[in-house]
Amino acid sequence: MWPSSGNSSQPQAKKQERKSISGSFKAENLIPGVVIGFIIGMLLDLSQQVKLPVKKSRLLSSKTQNQSSLPSNGSEKELKMVLVVRQDLKMRTGKIASQCAHAATGMYAELMKSDRYRLRQWEECGQPKIAVTCKNQQEMNKIAEAAESVGLPTFVVADAGRTEVAAGSRTVLAVGPGPKQLVDSITGKLALL
Repeated sequence: MWPSSGNSSQPQAKKQERKSISGSFKAENLIPGVVIGFIIGMLLDLSQQVKLPVKKSRLLSSKTQNQSSLPSNGSEKELKMVLVVRQDLKMRTGKIASQCAHAATGMYAELMKSDRYRLRQWEECGQPKIAVTCKNQQEMNKIAEAAESVGLPTFVVADAGRTEVAAGSRTVLAVGPGPKQLVDSITGKLALL
């Protein structure tokens, strides 16, 4: 039975309420719940193919990609990226390496937003990358247009102009990742770096 005094019963009721609430928030209950929630979230994220709106000229939708650009001989999983470096800028080795890294990570970030399925396929292949050269900006533009016309993703690095080249100079073009045969049809005749 409750004591007759109204003031003394409230603290006891609050203590019991706190005990019952705090009993359900124990570390041994919370940590497994967070871990299980994290794992379920990761599985849901991996099970969903993320597609965000992207310019058609840059990336193919998976329906178009499956119909037109992937070879039917089973090598559709063999994807690669080609990094096309301009020779006329006379960049030193370290600068070229840095610009190629910008191109590869830029393309990776773009595909994280627009085509995770393609990105996962490329990762399963070991993320192959090849560096080749082109003569100048005009040749780079032609290569980019040709790649985009067959549905390959492209990414162009525009330099910040802090070191060797003028600000805004287009230094490296990333073509792909895409099916090896399709990428080779665009970049296969370019000289290796």
